[in-house]
Amino acid sequence: MSKAEQSVAPLETEIFPALSRHEHEMVLHCHDRATGLKAIIAIHNTTLGPAMGGLRMWPYASEAQALTDVLRLSRGMTLKNALAGLNIGGGKAVIIGDPRSQKNEALLRRFGRFLNNLNGKYYTAEDVGMTGADMYYISMETDFVVGTATEVGGSGNPSPVTAYGVYLGIKASMKTLTGSDSLNGKSVMVQGVGAVGSQLVQHLRKEHAKVYVFDIFEENYKHLAGDPGVEVVGQEDVYRLPVDVFAPCALGGVLNPHTIGQLQCAIVAGAANNQLLDEERDARLLQQKGILYAPDFMVNAGGIINVSLELGTYNRNMAMKLTERIYDTTQKIFKLAEEKGTTTHHTALTLAEERIQKVGHNLLYL
Repeated sequence: MSKAEQSVAPLETEIFPALSRHEHEMVLHCHDRATGLKAIIAIHNTTLGPAMGGLRMWPYASEAQALTDVLRLSRGMTLKNALAGLNIGGGKAVIIGDPRSQKNEALLRRFGRFLNNLNGKYYTAEDVGMTGADMYYISMETDFVVGTATEVGGSGNPSPVTAYGVYLGIKASMKTLTGSDSLNGKSVMVQGVGAVGSQLVQHLRKEHAKVYVFDIFEENYKHLAGDPGVEVVGQEDVYRLPVDVFAPCALGGVLNPHTIGQLQCAIVAGAANNQLLDEERDARLLQQKGILYAPDFMVNAGGIINVSLELGTYNRNMAMKLTERIYDTTQKIFKLAEEKGTTTHHTALTLAEERIQKVGHNLLYL
């Protein structure tokens, strides 16, 4: 969770009012004294199928921040999975702790045992602060894990597929705005160059885009120093840099009245979940400023598309083909939003919810 989100976002402190407000089905708090595990699993909606979404480990300043994050993230997974046409619901999990110093095999395997108790209602996968090796430890205790290494039968790291989908979303946004999806000579500010952001940079550079990057961890961007088309900028320039595209690829809540007021871009399209601190307000602010916003749960679906195929017979080519639909979906959302005079976020949200409602209604009569 970003500093901006920590200081501005209203925190959830009461469980049942929060579940009712966000229409969650279940929230499980997991604690193990021996390993120090403190985790929260949130299942938002299982109308379309078992919930699926990543496991994040982050040093939250409070349990309220962790709860707020997992509730927002799990709802976002419901929307993402529905809009992508997947037959899975939305869920998410967080472990409270520093992944650089507090993560170990015992803690992860204990989480796996808690997960196993849900009997397949929620499948977990890799997210911020986690790796494929971590998923393998969890899989020692439960079968309800996706995205493990290919060597042990999984689909591998989902980050490259997520980045590919975001790249296609940026191209579709550029096509809508200019009539051409070429990124040659365009400028992109990538905020966060971790597992997904660094892969996105590679796609952008292959099209000869000028890329600016920022990350709070130097090791995430130092390998980019040799590319003359990549420039590292300071935190003070992240939002106010004049660029064609701003691509948030770190954590959530980065788009709010303060940061939107600084933006000097034509397009916002990135991999971070829950980019809008307040969905309705901030989507309108972007629209009023003339910035084309590609909703995060629309363009960052590549990773979940990839791992979801593990529930059947995994096929990498199929995963890439399904991810390529993000391009057409992005253009469709933009067109509908213009026709209806609504924000792109509201349009994408409506389509996702309509699919859930229609499927849920039909299932009642099967």
